[in-house]
Amino acid sequence: MLKRKYGDHHGWKRVLKKSFTKTFFHTNEFNGHASLIHIQEVSEPLSKTYGNKEICIVDNGYSWLHHYPTNEYHSVTTMFNSNGEIVQWYIDICLQNGVEDGVPWMDDLFLDIVVLPSGEIMLLDTDELEEAFEQGVISEYQYNLAHKEAREIIELVHKDEFNLIKLANEHKKILAQELK
Repeated sequence: MLKRKYGDHHGWKRVLKKSFTKTFFHTNEFNGHASLIHIQEVSEPLSKTYGNKEICIVDNGYSWLHHYPTNEYHSVTTMFNSNGEIVQWYIDICLQNGVEDGVPWMDDLFLDIVVLPSGEIMLLDTDELEEAFEQGVISEYQYNLAHKEAREIIELVHKDEFNLIKLANEHKKILAQELK
């Protein structure tokens, strides 16, 4: 069974106070849902370590912008620090994106890609994908789909042609107006 992840992160115990908004974009650059969580207060910060780099991804004043493209096999979370600077893009490979009760969601296909502002790209959780396939959680089609989507996105990022990275600041500004 695939894990469904919702854009409002309901039940996120670390986050004590947050605000949430969402919208739908239908433009030449992006067609799909987007949501923004502004994290006002956390019980404790959260950091991730990539190689020898430790990056804080959740703390007071941070924001997460989620993009859920229509008819695509990925979603993108852009994480902003309290100064509004991007700390990372986290790209989930997924089976589908959708909306339930007005809240965007995606069905996670295990593989993830992290892109840092420095340009570094990391493919994560290949072991989780392998295990899901071996245990029959996902089909061969879904397994191959995840790998194909990850390869295509990494290639687009390398060529500076992955639009959601370029649109992050602009879309955050639009959604942040709705939070006020």
